[in-house]
Amino acid sequence: MNALEQTAPTPSDLPVYLKLAMVTMIWGGTFVAGRMLADALTPLFAASLRFLLASLALLLFLTMVRIPLVRPSLKQGLQLAALGFFGIFFYNLCFFYGLQHISASRASLIVALNPAVIGLASWCLFKERLGRLKVAGIVLCIGGAGLVIVSRDPSLLHDAPQSWIGDLLIFGCVLGWGIYSLFSKGLNASLGPLQTVTWSILLGTLMLWLACAVSGEVRVEALRGLDLRQWLSLGYLGVLGSALAYIAWYDGIRRIGATRSGVFIALNPLTAVLLGALLLDERFTALMCVGGGLILTGIFLCNKPLARAPGRAV
Repeated sequence: MNALEQTAPTPSDLPVYLKLAMVTMIWGGTFVAGRMLADALTPLFAASLRFLLASLALLLFLTMVRIPLVRPSLKQGLQLAALGFFGIFFYNLCFFYGLQHISASRASLIVALNPAVIGLASWCLFKERLGRLKVAGIVLCIGGAGLVIVSRDPSLLHDAPQSWIGDLLIFGCVLGWGIYSLFSKGLNASLGPLQTVTWSILLGTLMLWLACAVSGEVRVEALRGLDLRQWLSLGYLGVLGSALAYIAWYDGIRRIGATRSGVFIALNPLTAVLLGALLLDERFTALMCVGGGLILTGIFLCNKPLARAPGRAV
């Protein structure tokens, strides 16, 4: 069996698929929530508040279920600090600063590259087996996500002044998330997803608040200007979009591998479009339906059982 990937999905994988689908749907809303906060709080302060809420939610959960926070070894501590840096500190600086320059839809278009980045990095770094079906599935997920987003807003293909800055920053999110997803294997096995996520978020939150204090961006008075919608957005980002979703994501990686988990990220834009059509009476076009079908087909191909014939790639 590959170090990062199971050879074939089993019937017991279905709950994992449903969990990952739910997580990526939740993450589909984080771009909108982050955009709502972009004009009210500085990026660094917004990220710090988001993960302060996430840290409190995780510690409260551990207390309620009476699970002690384990003490990692020095090696584990360094690995957790690296995860906290790339997955929390670096990712969220890129996320909030990027959303100051480009729209949530354009940002989600770039984040749709995540499955390809994770799959390619798994193949290069960990020699993960990428057969024809997996490659085809990744391509279909990216193409479907792009079709959904562009059909919703064709203007995304036209660069606005300074949009390249936002594009570059959001691509930093893709790189940070790839590292956070790929380099958790050993920690997930030794500490478990709950402890790994909790420690990485605690350490990443500490980094965010230290940077916030050094830069003088801790502005309590800014909180008084937040309206109810912005407070709800902050709670959504911190509790649902961080604490709970991160645990489920790492559990999925532990059980079915990084590449097979990564393709579910393509559901982010599809979820945003479906919610917009259902809740906001936004137009749902035939191209969006085609894009959604490509995404679901790609996810199916990436999670299809591998052929058992020796030496045969699928």
